[in-house]
Amino acid sequence: MGRLSGVAGAVLTDVRPLRASPAYRRLWLGQTVSAFGQQMTIVAIAYEVYSLTTSSFSVGLIGLAGLLPLVLGGLYGGALADAFDRRRVALVSALGLWLCSMALVAHSLAGVDSVGFLYGLVAVQSALFAVNQPARSAMLPRLLPADLLPAANALGMAATNLSFTAGPLLGGLLIAWKGVDAAYLVDVVLFVAALYSLFRLPALPPLTRQPVPGLRSVVEGLRFLRTAPNVRMTFVIDLFAMVLAQPRALFPALAVTVFATGPETLGLLQAAPGIGAVIAFLVSGWVSRVHRHGVAVVAAVCVYGAAVSAAGVSVFSGASLLWLCVLMLACSGAADMVSAAYRSTILQTAAPDELRGRMQGVFIVVVAGGPRLGDFVMGSLAGLAGEAWAMTIGGALCVAATVWFGLRSRGFRAYDAREPTP
Repeated sequence: MGRLSGVAGAVLTDVRPLRASPAYRRLWLGQTVSAFGQQMTIVAIAYEVYSLTTSSFSVGLIGLAGLLPLVLGGLYGGALADAFDRRRVALVSALGLWLCSMALVAHSLAGVDSVGFLYGLVAVQSALFAVNQPARSAMLPRLLPADLLPAANALGMAATNLSFTAGPLLGGLLIAWKGVDAAYLVDVVLFVAALYSLFRLPALPPLTRQPVPGLRSVVEGLRFLRTAPNVRMTFVIDLFAMVLAQPRALFPALAVTVFATGPETLGLLQAAPGIGAVIAFLVSGWVSRVHRHGVAVVAAVCVYGAAVSAAGVSVFSGASLLWLCVLMLACSGAADMVSAAYRSTILQTAAPDELRGRMQGVFIVVVAGGPRLGDFVMGSLAGLAGEAWAMTIGGALCVAATVWFGLRSRGFRAYDAREPTP
């Protein structure tokens, strides 16, 4: 019995961070609850844009609309997180996001059928998100000991991917039942949990005096990356996955044309990567015991790209292989969860505290900006060659680029979490 318990503890989810820090526990719970509504909104905006335009390219432009605000907000938001109380930065930007959710409800109830309005609101949301998320992520090393950060990052990815799973499914059903305005309204209600969790956090001022954020502080953070090859490599590899092999802009067209259904299948396709990530999380007890984080990141991103490519191949067969497409997308989500847990840990442990906000800002630019650029790339490829070829080619390019750079980056392959070096 003792051996069985030991095996279970070695494989099942490591929840020690939730027990170790009440502040982290509240932050995690608030993020988990509010993320469901955010995912419903993402599905609703994509569905509304496709309903108005019947164009995958137009859906892909949703990501492009938020790209520049995300880049600027992420770089400057990271500087804000280093110079001011991180709790206050996160709380103020979260209030802005809440107001954006209210604006979506108002536009829908008023019957404003404007793609331009949706693009504009996505741009504002992206800028606020890019300020909010670096402050949140830079808090973790102040709330938890270093040895619990891999488990905490796995828990964070689980919260995100649990919302990726249930949020789109529920969002698709809710849109089919009551329309997009109902999904937007649920987002407004659930976001209160995020606001409460941030309000209850302790003050987290800078450990050392930092200059007022401006261009110089942003440049200082970027200059650090020139001397931090391991941190820089985490960004490069994630860009391969998110720009070359991010298929979400294709899901509305796949649901309506290839699989000949509607919002329900769209919700299933959106949820599939999250389903895989949640399953991976449930058996993620081993994550904290792996020390070769560089090798783990390269391997996980290769699996991600291969799974997306296989999902594209399944689409060639039409509606009969919906199950295989969903399965491959789930595998991509599982691989992405593993990659993100290790990439986040490298960043949080290898970067000094006075630069963590700015590094998290760059991280958000890559993690959230990459998929937005990927939406545009996939939408454009689909416009030229069709959705199936776009996924197949994009996944293959992701694997090829990751293997090439992984083989060339000997230092990243040798990275050991027990002796973190930037």
